[in-house]
Amino acid sequence: MTSWSLRPLPSPASLHVGDALLLSYVEATNEPIVETWGTTDFCCTPRQVLAGLRHQEYVRKDRILAVSTDDVVLGYADVNLPLQDNTHLAELEIAVRPAYRRQGIGSALHDAAVDLARSAGRTTVMTDTNYRAEPTGEVLAPDSGPGGVDPDDPSTRFAVARGWNLEQAYRHSRLDLPLDPDALAAHRADAEAHAGPDYRLVQWTGPCPERWVEQFAVLSTRMSTDAPMGGLDLEEDVWDADRVRAADAAHVERGWTLLVMAAEHVPTGTLAAYTFFVVPEHTDEWVSQEDTLVIKEHRGRRLGMLVKAANLQRLAAEHPTVERVSTWNAEENDFMLAINVALGFRPAGGDGTWQRRL
Repeated sequence: MTSWSLRPLPSPASLHVGDALLLSYVEATNEPIVETWGTTDFCCTPRQVLAGLRHQEYVRKDRILAVSTDDVVLGYADVNLPLQDNTHLAELEIAVRPAYRRQGIGSALHDAAVDLARSAGRTTVMTDTNYRAEPTGEVLAPDSGPGGVDPDDPSTRFAVARGWNLEQAYRHSRLDLPLDPDALAAHRADAEAHAGPDYRLVQWTGPCPERWVEQFAVLSTRMSTDAPMGGLDLEEDVWDADRVRAADAAHVERGWTLLVMAAEHVPTGTLAAYTFFVVPEHTDEWVSQEDTLVIKEHRGRRLGMLVKAANLQRLAAEHPTVERVSTWNAEENDFMLAINVALGFRPAGGDGTWQRRL
């Protein structure tokens, strides 16, 4: 048994990328990621973590650490508290390094995180569990919607034992590159034909151009209302130009480059759909496909396929060393999953999103 105690991570203003406690915290976040996924693709660098912590304009970010007597971080609980909308909510992430489990660390971190959320006036907590493979036998199904998670996985048992309800299942999909350029061009051409002349593609790299910042804020807001949310207790999450700029600044500080592809509705000059890749600076072999959305009033015109196919063409041209793309979709998001499958994405695990009322 290792002696340990709980303590908060110091204020980000007092930290630097070489701080020993920060480095140990980053190692503690990355070890469970590699254990779960078998890859370093989803790992974070100290620069990324510190940049994220320094931007708390819209989300308060508390970090509770389980630290040994020799100042090694054995586990952690991240507690994120929205400050503008969804102020009833706390988002938790809890993990313990594999070598230090079964010592009560996870339980102590969980209880401390829930207590912090409750003391901040939050009435709902949410968290995620990750799985390298989709379940093949018996599944624990969410309270609403399709899919499910492995009921025997330790993370599932941990959540169930502490009163959490599974509310939504996500599929993790992976796309191996390069793709057949002719097949990709055919997908784009077919989507363009269905979209017709009322839509045209626009793209940018990095921070949002001034011309589109208000429209990008609208799309970001619509991600909270138009995307499937299962039974999660989520309200509209409103974005404006200031919030877009704050996110842009955080991305730059993290060393992330965004490749954004959007579809403009020409008659109104508004954006109807978008998708983007996050290209991290620490690897040239992997990217994450993040938000993809077609707002409700523009659906049925294959805009989702259009922006995705066009952005994959762009990725191949601008970042030819990328070998794989990861993305996540709610299992009830049939249309987006069908687009991914048509493009060549294959299932590569999943997530469970859990909720608990306080």
